[in-house]
Amino acid sequence: MSLHLPTLLLLDICVLALLGGLMLYAWLRSESEATLGFLAGALLLAALGMLVVSQRGGGMDALSIAFGHMLLRLSTGFGWTTMRVFVGRRPWWPGIVGGALLWGGLCLWPYFMATLSLRVTVSTLLTVLYTVLGAWELWRARRQVEVAIAPALVLLLIHGLFCMGLLLLEDGYAVEQVWSGLAPSFVTWRLLETFLFAIGIAFVTLAMVRERAEWRLRAMANCDPLTGIGNRRAFMDAAQALLEHCRSTGRPAALLLCDLDHFKRLNDSHGHAMGDTALIGFGRVLTQGIRQQDRCGRIGGEEFACLLPGASQAEAEQVAARICRDCSAMTLDAGLRISVSIGVAGVDRAGYDLPRLLALADEALYRAKANGRNRVEHYAGPPLQAACP
Repeated sequence: MSLHLPTLLLLDICVLALLGGLMLYAWLRSESEATLGFLAGALLLAALGMLVVSQRGGGMDALSIAFGHMLLRLSTGFGWTTMRVFVGRRPWWPGIVGGALLWGGLCLWPYFMATLSLRVTVSTLLTVLYTVLGAWELWRARRQVEVAIAPALVLLLIHGLFCMGLLLLEDGYAVEQVWSGLAPSFVTWRLLETFLFAIGIAFVTLAMVRERAEWRLRAMANCDPLTGIGNRRAFMDAAQALLEHCRSTGRPAALLLCDLDHFKRLNDSHGHAMGDTALIGFGRVLTQGIRQQDRCGRIGGEEFACLLPGASQAEAEQVAARICRDCSAMTLDAGLRISVSIGVAGVDRAGYDLPRLLALADEALYRAKANGRNRVEHYAGPPLQAACP
């Protein structure tokens, strides 16, 4: 392919600088998304490095080779750290600057400065190394991240394989003829691939950051801000889905409706801060007391609900009794204790209808309150126990 290399190089520099500026603006607007900050740094350093490298032949060859490529190696370190920070890991500065320092040290070796093919080989291998490290950061955290990482992984791997492929297929003769108008295909393809990779990785990273922000906003909208468990909407959606699954598979299910005893008195006597502490503590008791497949939520005030898919009446009673017992054992500040009353209803009486289950569990809860509180009652059945032991 015959292209005017100075034009292509200038286009690369402009695109990198533009993308870097846009990512910098997005980072400043996002306030706390460090991923965009490191991506902006990678793109801007790449633009500056290519600008310095392009000055070769103007009487500054040593500076262009040494400093320009140090900037490019630092750019790849920032690119790796972009993915590292995205998955929640801290930046590791020795790794970020390691490639640049290695290049600077090699430039003190006269044979290295005099051998173009060696410099091209080292430069390419460092690029491939940092690219593979970036892909590895995403791959190792694939089960923890909340967004699709496949596009970024594919781009990084293609970039690494492309650079390695060019190195193996070409003779390493790279930048000697950049300003002569035509250059070896190595430079042509490398600049074209850099141009496309920069656009692709900027777009994909920005999309991942945005997708994660939207996911977190949805999670916040479905989370009770005080207790950290699901709110009413989250519980109703999850419980309805679980009930539908139980209906389709013919499995039983039960619902627990929990209400803290004398909560208004606690608020009036010891203040709302103590009431909040009680709610937070009970939310913790609830999440630790239910099974892994169960779903719970704070559906209002001091009232909490749990849906137990696949639970028989006996299993639901065991879970409720454990929650009741653990709540009574919890100690608040100043030695205060609280208790909870729990109403239990099963699909054997209500069917797989969530509003009906809630209504029957509420009747059982009312009976638990009337019979002295700090107890569990099952709908339309005798008391499960006189009181929590």
